[in-house]
Amino acid sequence: MNSALGRRRTAGAVIAVAVVALASCSTTTENGGTEAGTGDGTFPVLIESALGEAEIPESPERVVTLGQGSAETAIALGRTPVGVERYDWGSDETGYLPWVHQAITETGEELPEQFTGGEDIDFPAIVELAPDVILAPWSGITQEQFDILNDIAPTVAYPGLAWSTDWDEQIELIGRALGMSDEAAALITDIEDRFAEAAASRPEYADVTFSYVYTTGPGTLGVFLPDEQRVAMVSRLGLTVDPVVETFPETEGTDSALIGLEQADQLAESDLVFTFYSDAETREQIEGQPLYAAIPAVSRDSLVASDENPFVTASSMINPLTVPWTIDRYLPLIDDAISRIG
Repeated sequence: MNSALGRRRTAGAVIAVAVVALASCSTTTENGGTEAGTGDGTFPVLIESALGEAEIPESPERVVTLGQGSAETAIALGRTPVGVERYDWGSDETGYLPWVHQAITETGEELPEQFTGGEDIDFPAIVELAPDVILAPWSGITQEQFDILNDIAPTVAYPGLAWSTDWDEQIELIGRALGMSDEAAALITDIEDRFAEAAASRPEYADVTFSYVYTTGPGTLGVFLPDEQRVAMVSRLGLTVDPVVETFPETEGTDSALIGLEQADQLAESDLVFTFYSDAETREQIEGQPLYAAIPAVSRDSLVASDENPFVTASSMINPLTVPWTIDRYLPLIDDAISRIG
């Protein structure tokens, strides 16, 4: 696109300054009095976020994604990104998230370039990709990072708090940014249908309660709240969030509550406990704590805790590629844990 070359030149200057003084960068967005499109294929499209506006002048061809879930949605909409944030923890031997690698190789398109994200975003690498749009609605980018990114290309950030965008809202935002709102709505419907089909295949799940916990080290205990995507994934399969979870106060906009191991007994009525561990050694250490081991679901091994990093990653986010990839792997794990309730 003609606009890409201009952005590449100006962005190069922005990065040169940003590397020296990150905080000095700022974003200027001008709408020029033009009415913004609504995502139905009419451009320009103006999308507001908690960090600033993204004005997308024309249909984006070169897409770059940050955070999680945006790459998968773009791929499902037929816009394979030219660049994605690297996520080594959930990748397989290909170096990519397996559902991403599978979906792209099936289309015959080129795999996207991967770059460092998180706290140390590789801005020069993004500049080299000459993006028309940067999608980061479910991410943790900071205001300073957004300002730099938005000078490289229109950047769609989160509408509320970092890492707290609902899964369907993420898909809707990406659909608007790409001028494909109707197609995005169809993806949401397809996901809902897949969940409904899975739940219908397991009617017994309706009588099973669960909590989804995590730890940040020995002596700690946190619980993901109902709207967090990990929990939403499980509840959409037909299980019921333990009512006690609603009583825990959210911790710093994280869609979770760090309740402390001393309150582990609050989870006594959870039929199942879902969690994850970074490695086998950590699992042994956490489960060896008396208060943790005394949680009824843990003590009877009604615990759903995969040791496969790609699965842990896929089951922690709802998008058009992870849901079908995860469901078939999740159901046997859940069935096994339920069989131990007694």
